[in-house]
Amino acid sequence: MQETPASPWFHVQTQAGAATLRLAGDWRLAQLAEIETALSGLALPPGTTVDGSALTRIDSAAAQVLLRALQQAGCGLLGEACAWAGFDAAHARIVDQVRRHVAASAPPPRPPPRPALAQLGRQALALGSLLLGHLNFLGATAAACGELLLRPRQLRPRELTVQLEQTGLNAIPVVSLVTLLIGVVITYLLGLQAEKYGANIFVVDGVGIGATREFAPIIVAIIVAGRSGAAFTAQLGSMRLTEEIDAIRTLGLSAMQVLVVPRVLALMLTLPLLVFVGDVASLVGAMLVAGPMLGITPAAFLARLREALDISHVLVGLAKAPVFALAIAVIGTRMGMTVGRDTGAVGAATTSTVVQSIVAVILLDAGFALLMQALEW
Repeated sequence: MQETPASPWFHVQTQAGAATLRLAGDWRLAQLAEIETALSGLALPPGTTVDGSALTRIDSAAAQVLLRALQQAGCGLLGEACAWAGFDAAHARIVDQVRRHVAASAPPPRPPPRPALAQLGRQALALGSLLLGHLNFLGATAAACGELLLRPRQLRPRELTVQLEQTGLNAIPVVSLVTLLIGVVITYLLGLQAEKYGANIFVVDGVGIGATREFAPIIVAIIVAGRSGAAFTAQLGSMRLTEEIDAIRTLGLSAMQVLVVPRVLALMLTLPLLVFVGDVASLVGAMLVAGPMLGITPAAFLARLREALDISHVLVGLAKAPVFALAIAVIGTRMGMTVGRDTGAVGAATTSTVVQSIVAVILLDAGFALLMQALEW
């Protein structure tokens, strides 16, 4: 038989490969620091027996220290790899209560990592569910708008006016500033290359067509996605959190007619106007740079623009705007109407709305490019 050096609170006996941890003395909070120091570095083989027959007293703090020491010694989180013996009823009840508390507060085990193919399938299912939800909400929105055509009195002019102001009028300054700077940058970059070949005047062609057909619609749509789309989600998410949407339904009103349709209609009406403002601002920015950098006077710039810029390019850019607006409004309102009922979910849904709206705008623009190429327009 082998025995560790004696300690006031425990000693370990080893016989025929079996170990026994014999507890003794007063295991209470007053001696906790000394007990914890004595237990540090304790090593026990699997199947060790914990004998409490010599214990005089033990409290919950000391029992927790004992379980922690057994865990570090390799006996499991709750000492389940050890055999417990010799505890009287009171001491055993205290140890069992601490073990139950530790088991309840222990973090769940981490699930095993999924294979790459399983993760890909899971993400594909989540994406499919998201797209199906957006498609269903688009159908519900179209049905609500069709109902509005049959019953025009259901339209709420005051709410529509408020949304027109927020999505359109208040967005003009930021749209004008950003698109003007975009026109400056595009003209500067094209001018650097055109100067090498003496083709300064053709910069007007590139800026006019590129800005009105592609750059202005995309830039304005992205600004609106980050501004109005996020605002829709935040507003409706807060209303869902405070149960205002439930109150609207309780009053017998349609949440789609009261909350969704005015926002969708307002954005579809204002985005083409904002794109037109972006077209003008980008061309003004290009004209401001073309004079000092390329020697193209405003009169020459406007004359060349009239020759090079066909009205079809402007119409294509404006035609994209309502489609972009519908996608942004549907995503923003749907994320707000289905958000979880907690503040963290509202913030996450708002961020997701911006990302989804930007991706949707870029994908729709690519679809327009393929369609226009097929139509040779």
